[in-house]
Amino acid sequence: MTEIIFLVEPDDDGGYVAQALGESIITQADDLEALKKEVKDAVHCHFRDETLRPKIIRLHIVQDEVFAS
Repeated sequence: MTEIIFLVEPDDDGGYVAQALGESIITQADDLEALKKEVKDAVHCHFRDETLRPKIIRLHIVQDEVFAS
């Protein structure tokens, strides 16, 4: 695997939650900069063998916006 993708959504309690697609990895943080560090740490913990670790981490940030028509 050369890339892993995380779906990032705002948390109801504030901050963000990131969940990997296709892997059992989930983490959260108060802001996007902290989330990037948490995601990288989670990937390193999940893929202890460096040869199996994805080289690219992609964050797909999703934010719903509701407005009147």
